[in-house]
Amino acid sequence: MINSAQSMTNGSIKVLEGGLAVDDRGAVRFVNDFNFNKVVRFYQVENFDNKTIRAFHGHFKEAKYVYVANGSALICLVKLTDKKQPSKRVKVNRFVLSSKKPKILYVPPGHANGFRVLENNTQILFFSTKSLKQTQQDDYRFPYDYWGKSIWKVENR
Repeated sequence: MINSAQSMTNGSIKVLEGGLAVDDRGAVRFVNDFNFNKVVRFYQVENFDNKTIRAFHGHFKEAKYVYVANGSALICLVKLTDKKQPSKRVKVNRFVLSSKKPKILYVPPGHANGFRVLENNTQILFFSTKSLKQTQQDDYRFPYDYWGKSIWKVENR
């Protein structure tokens, strides 16, 4: 298993697997390998509909952890090669996170992230390693389609 300390030191994208326990009393969702050692703040995002795409938002110093508390979302991550005009040839990493299969996605420094919710009432928690003041000085934004529109499509199978 991967723990968040390992994720923070090697600078690569990680997925921390969680679980779901159900009995006659109800359900417990968990990601036991996650700890809050480097987390200094969190925020929750909820879109009004599932057509809205929030992207791309990047940092070179800040890391984030993403957890879907309710619903499901397509999360896209891309390594930033430059602060003003990153390469459009860099691979975009796509992850589907769902409250039905708990996971935490680690977004290392030097990456931009964005998301599209896949169902109504989706709630996403972001845990950040920098204060709001620190992150405002390390904030880089790019249009949702900077790396192409097709990355946001849901494929019929």
